[in-house]
Order: sequence, then C-alpha cells, then structure tokens
Amino acid sequence: MSELTAPGASAMPPGLHAELRALIAASRQRLAGAVNAELTRLYWTVGQRLATDVLGGERARYGSQAVDQLGQQLAQEFGRGFEARNLRRMAKFAQAFPDAAIVSTLSTQLSWSHFVAIVALKAPEARTYYAQRAAQDRWSVRELGQQIERKAYERTAIASAQAPALHTTTDAGNATPAQVFKDPYFLDFLGLRQGHDEADLESAILRQLEAFILELGRGFAFVERQKRMVIDGEDFYLDLLFFHRRLRRLVAIELKLGRFKAAHKGQMELYLKWLDKHERQAGEAAPIGLILCAEASREQVELLQAHEDGITVAEYWTELPPKAELEAQLHTALIEARERLARRGLLLEGDGDE
Repeated sequence: MSELTAPGASAMPPGLHAELRALIAASRQRLAGAVNAELTRLYWTVGQRLATDVLGGERARYGSQAVDQLGQQLAQEFGRGFEARNLRRMAKFAQAFPDAAIVSTLSTQLSWSHFVAIVALKAPEARTYYAQRAAQDRWSVRELGQQIERKAYERTAIASAQAPALHTTTDAGNATPAQVFKDPYFLDFLGLRQGHDEADLESAILRQLEAFILELGRGFAFVERQKRMVIDGEDFYLDLLFFHRRLRRLVAIELKLGRFKAAHKGQMELYLKWLDKHERQAGEAAPIGLILCAEASREQVELLQAHEDGITVAEYWTELPPKAELEAQLHTALIEARERLARRGLLLEGDGDE
C-alpha cells in the first residue's frame, strides 16, 4: 500500500520547475532571435528599395523629399521606427551590405543596433571586419561600440600586414593567427607609473588579467606565468603563456620595456621550439609567439621576417593620446604597414622572375 502524501506537501516532481523554466526561457530567446532576424531582413529590403528607386540615379535630387514624406506616413502607421531618419539608415544599410545572402546569415547573429553602429563606419573593410567579428565572437552592442572606439580593426590590420604568411586558415576553422593579434595593444587600464620595469608590467597584467584578456581578444585562456624551461641545464622563463581555443595552439608572450631588438626574436624562437617539443598536445597546431615592446623597430622586424617563424612583434601603449591624435597615429601606421606589405610582395615577385 503506497503512502499518502502528507497534507501541505508538494506533489510536484523534483526539478520540474527548473526544467520548464529553462524551456520557456529558451523558447522566448529563439522567438526574439527570429523576430530580430525578420526585422533586419525587412529593414534591408526597405532600404534596398529606397536606395534603388528613390535615392538612386537621377531621382536623388527629389529622393530626400520623398523619404521625408514616406517617413511621415509610415511612422503614423507603424511607429517611430520608420521615421525618415531611420529610413535613411535602412538605405545606407542596403548600400553597405548589398548581398542579400550575407545579410540573411548575419541577421540571425546580429541585432539591428549592431548594424546601425557598423553602417556608420566609412571604410568598407572596417564594416566587414566588425560584422564578422561581432557575429563570430558574439559581441554585445556595447562591446562592439568599445571595439570600434578602441580601433580594433586598424590595429588588427596593422598586425596582419606584418604577418602575411600567417593568413592561411588553420584546422581550427575560420580563425587564423593573423586575425588574433593587434598592433599596438592598449594597456592603459594597468595604471602603470613612469619608471616601471618588466616585473611591474607583468604583475600589473596579472592583477588586471580579465581586462588584459579582453584586450587580447576572445579565445585566449591564461595558462601560466614565468613558464620554466630547462635547456642544457640552464633555466629559461617565458613571461606569459596562453592557449587560444579557436586556433588550438599555445601562444607565448614576452614583455619588453624598450625597443625591439633582433635578439628578442632568437629568444622567442627558442621558447617556441621548446614548447613545440615538450608542451604541444595531440591535435594542437604549432605554438606561436607575441613580443610586446614599448617600441616595435619596424625595419628590424621587416628584415628579420619574424612572421615566417610564427612570431608577431607589437607595441604596447600604457597611456593613450587624445582621440584625434590616436586616430592620426593609427592611420599613419596602417598606411606604412600596407606599404611594407606591398613592397614585400614586389620583392617576392621579383625573386620569382629570376
């Protein structure tokens, strides 16, 4: 004979509330995602129609007035989201992303607020970069804004120009080593004072490890500080060792206070070969290195071709200049990096002609 349930006792199976709550939350999240995707595709379609039939070609002279009129009518019927200002955003959206298939894919990963921030950028390459990275790394709108503000595209492009040999896709999917490094790195959050040494820099990074990893980018996982390596009975110490999840490889980081020196490359090569021999696990790609210096010595880096050995050299800045100066410095650095890359390509073509 089964026992009777005691008065006041719950007959609900254990865990049922939590299970149903999770089901409802997941369903609402999928529904919100589907609604967002449909709205984004709608905005693109509206924008394409406006850009083609109202704002394009000879109609452009009168198109602005037509958009104002349409905005008044649509806003009355469907709300402020279709005011003239937003209609113009939709047209810019369609012009910035003309491929409907790409928009359809991105609309399942990015919100309309993401696209508004991205479309405001002038350079097509920057728009493509931020759209791909925001979707790939699941950036919130706030995080996307921070990445744009801190010039993630320009800094990644500068580092990528240094290492064309690392552009090939790895077995880890779409991520490549060239995409995970920046130049320079902004370490203003460390709060370092004048006269700090390498130990102060390393200690500050470890105190602010979360912020440092955010500056490095998604995918980095901290492994060890002062990694000890015994070679010929002598102790060597690597400053910081990370693992990159998407690249599936170890990333060795060395911190240097002054300018980059040729000897730094030889030191990093030794560390990478040791890690490859003693720490690399089955299924992992070969370790790569990042040398962070106060000044990068661009010509030495170019002559040494450190990228061919899986090494990237980048500057770190512990203080940031005013915004206008920062933009000008990065713009100049990006132009110089592209010139060096073009020059290297010409040299390679010349070698092949001989």
